[in-house]
Amino acid sequence: MRHVIGLALALLAGVTVSCTEPAPRLRLATTTSVDNSGLLEALLPPFRQETGIELQVVAVGSGRALQLLRRADADVALTHDPLSEATFLEEAPSATYRKVMFNDFVVVGPAADEAKLREAGSAVDAMRRIAAADVAFVSRGDESGTQAREHQLWQKAGAKPRVDRLLETGQGMAATLRVASERRAYTLTDRATFVQLAQTLSLQPLFEHDPDLMNTYAVIAATSGARGADAMRLITWLSDGAGRDHVASFTVAGTHPFLVWPRGRDRDTPDSLPQ
Repeated sequence: MRHVIGLALALLAGVTVSCTEPAPRLRLATTTSVDNSGLLEALLPPFRQETGIELQVVAVGSGRALQLLRRADADVALTHDPLSEATFLEEAPSATYRKVMFNDFVVVGPAADEAKLREAGSAVDAMRRIAAADVAFVSRGDESGTQAREHQLWQKAGAKPRVDRLLETGQGMAATLRVASERRAYTLTDRATFVQLAQTLSLQPLFEHDPDLMNTYAVIAATSGARGADAMRLITWLSDGAGRDHVASFTVAGTHPFLVWPRGRDRDTPDSLPQ
């Protein structure tokens, strides 16, 4: 009888321990566009439900997300800055890298369009028109992938607005769009965040659909051990698992602001393109 009681107590203790054991956690540093667009909110619950892994999220610019990953203050980064990603991979060649989705950037501004972006022949031409016109441009100034692309476009244009017409917010995409709307200024935005907020803004898409505006998103992990295994589960879930379906089915205002990476296309280097 004592043996039976002892066995029952042992089993009860085991159940108690298993019930109170915390779920494994991963620290995810992700670009603000994934958060501001609402996609992150759509991904976290199903990932937790399907894997039992809880994601602790820090939404920052891509550059800062990679810094967190570099310092091991994050286990996985979801970013959209190919040049910074390439630099990171040079420093950590054993890291796992995979493209998972894409969309594009859009140059938005007031309906009056004093810089005449609607007549621009390319994204570079559009930025050159902004630099030459007496209009304001709002930059994120937060080491984000969007700011990195903006700098690349200014360099290609060979010009940028005067200091008094270039306002840096130091904030994410949603806040920057609101400032641009209030100032009746131009800005560069990822399409997903703009679509999410468009009804609240006095801004319109004025130039889009150009190769220089392609916007690709990648997941990167450089963690080893148990956390490394969990990081790989997240990467695989997003790139080959059910995460693809959740990204593909995500809509805002009846549109699909993110497209999953095409199967069969190279996805393992920062310069990989979906088409």
